[in-house]
Amino acid sequence: MDSLTIRLVGLSDAAAISRIYNHYVLNTVVSFEETAVEINEMQKRIQEVTDNHLPWLVAEQTNGVVGFAYASKWKGRCAYRNSLETTIYLDPSVTRRGIGSSLYNALIQHVRSAGFHTVIGGVALPNEASVALHEKHGYRKVAHFEQVGFKHNRWVDVAYWQLLL
Repeated sequence: MDSLTIRLVGLSDAAAISRIYNHYVLNTVVSFEETAVEINEMQKRIQEVTDNHLPWLVAEQTNGVVGFAYASKWKGRCAYRNSLETTIYLDPSVTRRGIGSSLYNALIQHVRSAGFHTVIGGVALPNEASVALHEKHGYRKVAHFEQVGFKHNRWVDVAYWQLLL
């Protein structure tokens, strides 16, 4: 495996992040977006997260960015201020190599050290890899919503995993 660097995102990473994310948008039900996300839109999303002093990390190997993970506000109301939603995506060519675990671990440590209380990860089902990743890091399943998304001509369930920090 190439050496792995996990670092804070820069706006210049938006093209690589869009490429990775758009694979899931266009080819899977993992993301509920249905059209590709343009680079300028991804830059706005990165800026929104970082402007809120929340972490957005990228995993980088010699060939460039191979994954990203970030934490965002769980809900907009003030009482939710200590709860975050975590998100992770990897380039499909590097899955099942420990990169996701390294990246998610770094993200969890980041939010834990910042004093947040809980993180929540949503998973479109079925997605064995994502379920395994969340459970490996101590998340436990707390909710399951049936048929809440419709993409690629099928209904998709979404479940939520939670980790108390």
